[in-house]
Amino acid sequence: SVPVLKFMLKKQFIGTWQLLSCELRDDDGQVTYPLSKDAVGYIIYTETGYMSVNIMTTSSPIKFANKNNNFIGDGTTEEKIAAAGTYFSYCGQYEIQDNKVIHHVKASLFPNEVGTDLERLFEFGDNKLLLIAPFLGKTAYLTWERVA
Repeated sequence: SVPVLKFMLKKQFIGTWQLLSCELRDDDGQVTYPLSKDAVGYIIYTETGYMSVNIMTTSSPIKFANKNNNFIGDGTTEEKIAAAGTYFSYCGQYEIQDNKVIHHVKASLFPNEVGTDLERLFEFGDNKLLLIAPFLGKTAYLTWERVA
């Protein structure tokens, strides 16, 4: 029955997943990397229906000039702009509908996402989760591996 299937699918999501790759593919199959080929990140799905995702580049991490800064608000305007361009983050509730997981965004580094529903097609296999979504006129493929 449908409720049992949804419960089983939700159980597959629950946990912490580490980013293996984040690719953008255009209609011609050209692959680019929106943050960097070696981006790092985690996505977490809770049993109570909440999720959070954080991804950042590691190829050219931004360091603030003032080493005593321990809060992003302490950086210069230029440093904050540069740092925001290397980071992607949002959180909220999630639900599963057929072959899609829908993220109901409650907070985001990109304010325009707040209050939106982000749909991701998903596939599970071999301790991995693939999320597929439209992004900047292309298709994003995010491959995650379950953290033990």
